[in-house]
Amino acid sequence: MTSIPPLPEPWLRGPVPGIVPELYPVAHALIASREDVARGVAELPPELLWKRPGGAASIGFHLSHLSGATDRLFTYARGEGLSDLQKRVMVAERTVPDPEPALGTLLRRWNEIVEASLSQLARTQASELDTPREVGKAKLPSNVRGLLFHAAEHAQRHTGQIITTAKILLGQRP
Repeated sequence: MTSIPPLPEPWLRGPVPGIVPELYPVAHALIASREDVARGVAELPPELLWKRPGGAASIGFHLSHLSGATDRLFTYARGEGLSDLQKRVMVAERTVPDPEPALGTLLRRWNEIVEASLSQLARTQASELDTPREVGKAKLPSNVRGLLFHAAEHAQRHTGQIITTAKILLGQRP
């Protein structure tokens, strides 16, 4: 039986069809995050999803926040305010939900957000990147480029936390 060689990292796979070159780094980071999260939690038993080793945030939190924050940042990049649902999700991210969502539910949501984000990137033209945007209740100044790139780096940051926390938790098992 032959094994399939792993794909190179997304940024080494070349252009992302339908997306302007200026946004390849954003698309590559989101694709990498989706793939890295899936690999990072592939062996995670359900009872570890909401554990907080040493007081660190749980994998469940990171997955939930990853989806919610990416959705919010892409909403602001479209020039829209947050919906009531998005505001409720943001508040809910701060606590452990009851009942706790299963890993599969959180991963499906993250995959949906990545797909929606890639679709939005495909609709974004280079000429729009410096269009001013406002963020949050305080209406802090940003632009489309800043919001999209922040979404990408934010996803990478939480992906790293998910992978590290999973390794810690899996390493602590008897």
